[in-house]
Amino acid sequence: MSDKFAFIDAEYATGCAPSIERMCRWLRVSRSGYYEWLHRTASATAQRRQLLKIKITALFEASDGTYGYRRLYQALLRSGEHVGPELVRELMRELGLVACQPRPWRTTTMRGEEQTTTPDLVGQDFTADAPGQKLVGDITYIPTWAGWLYLATVIDCYHKEVIGYAMADHMRTSLICDALDMAARNHTLAADCIFHSDRGTQYTSTEFRAKVTSLRMLQSLGRTGCCYDNALAESFFASLKNELVHRTVYPTRKKAQQDIAHYIEIFYNRQRLHSTLGYRTTRGPHRISKQAARRMK
Repeated sequence: MSDKFAFIDAEYATGCAPSIERMCRWLRVSRSGYYEWLHRTASATAQRRQLLKIKITALFEASDGTYGYRRLYQALLRSGEHVGPELVRELMRELGLVACQPRPWRTTTMRGEEQTTTPDLVGQDFTADAPGQKLVGDITYIPTWAGWLYLATVIDCYHKEVIGYAMADHMRTSLICDALDMAARNHTLAADCIFHSDRGTQYTSTEFRAKVTSLRMLQSLGRTGCCYDNALAESFFASLKNELVHRTVYPTRKKAQQDIAHYIEIFYNRQRLHSTLGYRTTRGPHRISKQAARRMK
């Protein structure tokens, strides 16, 4: 019986069907039964939408307002909900939920005085067949009332995890060496692992070349001023600033360090759904190093 009522409702919604009364007579169902079914269906739909709104709000707040409708849609699917992306977008609009938006990208690379020709071994291919085969790195800066805080990162192209990072009140070569040391110390790197970066002064320095050589890695450099040649590193910084830094004012560098370490270790590496991974997390729950735990205190 419900199938007949659903057929009548669908045909009537087209605006080209006969009257409700005539269709009910043709299908040998009562008009009162149809209206009772229609009211009951509307109530069930309203309840379903209300439950979805509660779940969407909870997931949005759990992401600290960083998830748009695509990630919320994927998160709902993983929780067992059968829902479409457009319905999620519509319900977000009704709830007034707007994910934080990125700001325009600016280049900060200062070209080094490098005379040798280090090749680009990546060629804008930021994928890998296994962990520890291909890494990318870069430096960015975080504003605080006490002055700039500089952040250097090392990201594994296989699972997009930030496997090494370092923060300081300077952007000397030792900063990126510390980030690379953390990656080598806490993760197994393949023989002849590639480390790719832009041609900033720190990455073309003699000190950093010696560090890469000591770790038995191969250095790779992109072109100057071309963000696509180091897109994976740039993408992480865009997410960090959009989802954390641009929404916060830091009175001290220490507070910024705590928040950034928490963002990397807890949210980005363990909880965030990454579109480049098919909306999966980098690795799921795993142990946090003692050094990282100290940074978040």
